[in-house]
Amino acid sequence: MKYITLVMPFNVDGTKAKRLLSTAWLFKIASHRMLSLAKQFPILPTTDIGWKNAFRKIIYEIIPNRRYTDGVIVLVRSIYESCRQLGIDFKEVELGDWLMFQQVEKEYPVRNITLKQNYGFRIITIDYKYNTEKITVKPTISNNYRLILDKILEEKQKHTARIVVKDYGARREKVWIHGEIQLIVPLNFYYKYMTRYRKNYGKFYGGVDVNTDRINLVIVDKKGSLRDAYTFWFREITSRGFPRKKARTIIGMKIHEMLKYAYHHGVKILFLENPVILGKLKLLWIKNGMRLSKNYNWKVMTFRSSVTKIITMKAPLYNIRTKYVNPKGTTHSKEHDNIMKKYRLDKHMASAYLIALKGLDYGSV
Repeated sequence: MKYITLVMPFNVDGTKAKRLLSTAWLFKIASHRMLSLAKQFPILPTTDIGWKNAFRKIIYEIIPNRRYTDGVIVLVRSIYESCRQLGIDFKEVELGDWLMFQQVEKEYPVRNITLKQNYGFRIITIDYKYNTEKITVKPTISNNYRLILDKILEEKQKHTARIVVKDYGARREKVWIHGEIQLIVPLNFYYKYMTRYRKNYGKFYGGVDVNTDRINLVIVDKKGSLRDAYTFWFREITSRGFPRKKARTIIGMKIHEMLKYAYHHGVKILFLENPVILGKLKLLWIKNGMRLSKNYNWKVMTFRSSVTKIITMKAPLYNIRTKYVNPKGTTHSKEHDNIMKKYRLDKHMASAYLIALKGLDYGSV
């Protein structure tokens, strides 16, 4: 089953902030300890139960909560599986710079990070003396998310949850945190209540080319004839020091703008380049040598892959299907150059057109 993450920001200070920070730091310390232990195993277990039997007792001594303990174990195992998929030496992997804690057990209600009727969340926290206390945090929630949170409560939909600390500090002798509550719900549950258009009577096809400052959309008919082309820009996010959160918001808005445009221009299927497999956690939690260095091509590839996956996830909201094509030949090829000259398209729009043609040639329509 596929899942989607609902992200809800919050700000707290004082005692609540201190307790969230202590829980996140204990979770991180436990994750470091877990990673170090796992690297020492000549052969690691092959099942969830095997991993938990091997590590649960030790990790529980660091963060004495069974659900958080299992969250640590699942995190480190996911890193291990990501390394296997990417051909990275697991023993050379280090944890990235993050602060979070999670419950990975799918249940309703989520015991450790519990959604309440007033859109508040009751969170079990642990201080450095291992004292447990429940606190309540009320994040900022959009109207759309209010609908789906209501349905989670109404239908008792099982899900998981995590707390991510995005920033923290001290102001007027008070600790403060800016963070996110993230709920992970089944994708089909999300589509059930968030879909914007229930029918699609379109007869055209779209090719999408993603770049660091734009999304190019080309619309063609079944014969491959060019019907329309449009660029959805987000140039501002490429400036140095542009806030990441604001960049994500802008990109999300442009994706919805592109999908809405495609729907109203009769597109029933979008073709996109097949994104690179980045592993279960998409390397969010790990760093490894050159793979996460300041290499521009790697950063561009990761960005394009991430945006492509978001488009794939959001397209069903507009009743648009998505299919992947092999990106080979969509740039820097003779056919690409010929299309640029014939239709007077720039290189990115020509790539989008080639992606659409490759989708049609695969006979998937």
